[in-house]
Amino acid sequence: MKPFLNYRNSYYLKTRVKNPNILAGEFSYYCGYHHGERFEDQVWLLDEAPMGEDGDKLIIGKFCVIGSGAIFLMGGNQGHRRDWISGYPIEILEGGYDVNKSKAPKGYQQKGDTVIGNDVWIGAEAMIMPGVKIGNGAVITTRAVVIEDVPPYAIVRGNPAKKVEMRFTDSEIKKLEEIAWWDWPIEKVRKNISLLRSGDIEKLASLEK
Repeated sequence: MKPFLNYRNSYYLKTRVKNPNILAGEFSYYCGYHHGERFEDQVWLLDEAPMGEDGDKLIIGKFCVIGSGAIFLMGGNQGHRRDWISGYPIEILEGGYDVNKSKAPKGYQQKGDTVIGNDVWIGAEAMIMPGVKIGNGAVITTRAVVIEDVPPYAIVRGNPAKKVEMRFTDSEIKKLEEIAWWDWPIEKVRKNISLLRSGDIEKLASLEK
């Protein structure tokens, strides 16, 4: 897999991402032309958030397109507890900005993995909040703020993001989920590019018979 695509410094995530908490599928790419090129700079993590096996992960499926400036907020509750009297990170009064020196309990609470399905399109400057699950084939429009799970093949927009329409009918979505074309061998995908660029789901399904 080549690291760059032939369009405005777009690149496949798997070829560039080093953070062990970011897992990207084959052929998913980021186009960061207008906001700098580093996708990892768009994944916001709290300093006190655990890394590795103990930390929340950003899991991105195959064949996803992520627009310039899209943000993935991975800091759990961002250290601010709503059930405490003060939402201020008051432990910094003990340890300065090094919260690990404080004896006060940490405000940070994990939200769980953020999971982006396969063939998802995320528009420029969209924001995905911690722990959100986005289904296969969904479309997140420009500057949408996604605070809750998104069904497969839904189109969402706004702040907070709301479903405005479904790309296909329930029965068609069920077929697409069963077909899972993103799991085909890449040779089969290339052979059927024209079909994948159409709306002929019945013909696509016939390839599985």
